[in-house]
Amino acid sequence: TNAIAEGYGARVCLLLIGYDQELMTKQGFHCELATDDIVYLDGGHDLQGNEITPLDIDGAQKAILARRDDVEAFAISGYFGTRNATHELRLRRLVEDLTGLPVTCGSELTTRLNAVRRAATVVLNARLIPLLRDLITKVRQTLNRLEITAPLMVVKGDGSLVRAEWAIQRPVETILSGPAASAIGALSLSGQRDVWVVDMGGTTTDIVALHDGRPRINPEGARVGGRITMVEAVDVHTVGLGGDSHVTIDSEGQLTIGPQRVIPLCLLASRFPAVEERLRHQISNQLRESGAGQFAIPWRRPSHGLSKEDMELLSRMETGPLALCGEGTWEDWMLYRRVERLEKMCIVQRAAFTPTDALHVLGRLNQWNTPASRLGAELLALKAQSSSEAIAQKVVRGMSERVAREIVSKILGDEIAPPDWQKELTATSLLQRAFSGQGDTDLACELRLLRPLVALGAPVEAYMPGVAERLRTELIIPPHAEVANAVGAVTGSVVQRIKVLISPLDGGSKFRLHLPNGVRDFETLEEAILHAQQVVPPSLEALAQEAGAAQVEIRMSRKDRGVKLNLGWIQEIHLDTELIFTAIGRPTPAKR
Repeated sequence: TNAIAEGYGARVCLLLIGYDQELMTKQGFHCELATDDIVYLDGGHDLQGNEITPLDIDGAQKAILARRDDVEAFAISGYFGTRNATHELRLRRLVEDLTGLPVTCGSELTTRLNAVRRAATVVLNARLIPLLRDLITKVRQTLNRLEITAPLMVVKGDGSLVRAEWAIQRPVETILSGPAASAIGALSLSGQRDVWVVDMGGTTTDIVALHDGRPRINPEGARVGGRITMVEAVDVHTVGLGGDSHVTIDSEGQLTIGPQRVIPLCLLASRFPAVEERLRHQISNQLRESGAGQFAIPWRRPSHGLSKEDMELLSRMETGPLALCGEGTWEDWMLYRRVERLEKMCIVQRAAFTPTDALHVLGRLNQWNTPASRLGAELLALKAQSSSEAIAQKVVRGMSERVAREIVSKILGDEIAPPDWQKELTATSLLQRAFSGQGDTDLACELRLLRPLVALGAPVEAYMPGVAERLRTELIIPPHAEVANAVGAVTGSVVQRIKVLISPLDGGSKFRLHLPNGVRDFETLEEAILHAQQVVPPSLEALAQEAGAAQVEIRMSRKDRGVKLNLGWIQEIHLDTELIFTAIGRPTPAKR
């Protein structure tokens, strides 16, 4: 979730089968795909799953070989691949044989139609695979060191659990897993069944409603950082705002918080004491450049694809954090841009002033190196022609006001339409009056949230009272609010689903069953349903066990879709039948 919200991820090549390149470019759809490396290949199917054009294997092989040393993963999406996945699966095997790199197919992630959004979702998944793989590796190393033998499970966006190895192949399905677990944890810790839950972490703040004790699942797909995916997850509003959000001030003195996450200066200086001296040097030189008060440290080193200059830059960080502004020279500006590019590739991590630093400046937190936080605030104050304490107070006020505004945005988006605060100046003015009550005006405005707020996460004591005050509602910070996420996670089950579609052919004279690995035709609807009931449950049980389930129970639901026509008499036309097979089980216990 954090990587998507911040726009970070590994380098990915997207292979599109049967997509119209001219249409994608003309309509600007290619801009939604989260990668610039796109290869268009002949192939694809129609709505019924019939092959339109044979798959261009030769073209695919050339494209894959040309890119295998420059990317970290491949993504594949076939036109109507949800109706017939044979081209996607064939291309997947080719990528695996030629590269050995991670590869994801769109048909693995969703059965719903929307070619562009499915392609964007599969790219996001591929971008996240190396990141989640690195995370799981580090977690396993820690578990081994502590001699913990319990199975390692990962929470999905719908609140269910999967085995860590399974999650590595489908990391996009773990987006919004935090708010899913937190919403369940909020119910357990607070006992409140009808509330708005706000979970603030280091990178993001998640806002989700509990109705009768359950979070709603968004059928349209999870939304993160302005991107709409095709992953079923809790209906949550996620904003790139947290205790470690990057605080910046532009040339006009305007303060911005987030969406990028950085390492707080106080934390960096507690690990590397020389940072404090570098900050003092920058203040003595009155540096106001973009990189002032910012540092970079290595995060991960990909196996290939870095230039000689990139490798030299990483080598400079081996002895400690690299200051992104030394003397305010042209070389500093070039360094800043190179680090910015490596940061987006998740190769380096930036450190800068954050809301956590602001709390240190104000004396409301004393966990790490407070002098470093004060020095960082002084550098920002130079740009804003203000004081370090005024900057810190403005950050804390800005955090509370931003969260309150995002809650209003979520509610209005659900009930009417999402507001565009940048363009709707009247709405923005009313919101400001409701929040601050300031200004020379004859018109006052007041907002009142009709449900209590349950606040979760470590930083909420500092910011959420201001949110509740602005929205004039009750604030509940339950005991152990900082670990509500973990409380929700341990109560989850392993849940896997396979959805298959049966569509009529030739006016209903035949019926086509769309399975995950291809299509098959039958004379009657009942025959198609019977075959699905025979072949899907064994595959689903194996899938659930692979995901980490034990004692698997399988259920099936059926949805018949049709339309009634009035032709002087009422006639119902059968459009299709969807069968949803669901496997539920508890996590497999550790072997002793």
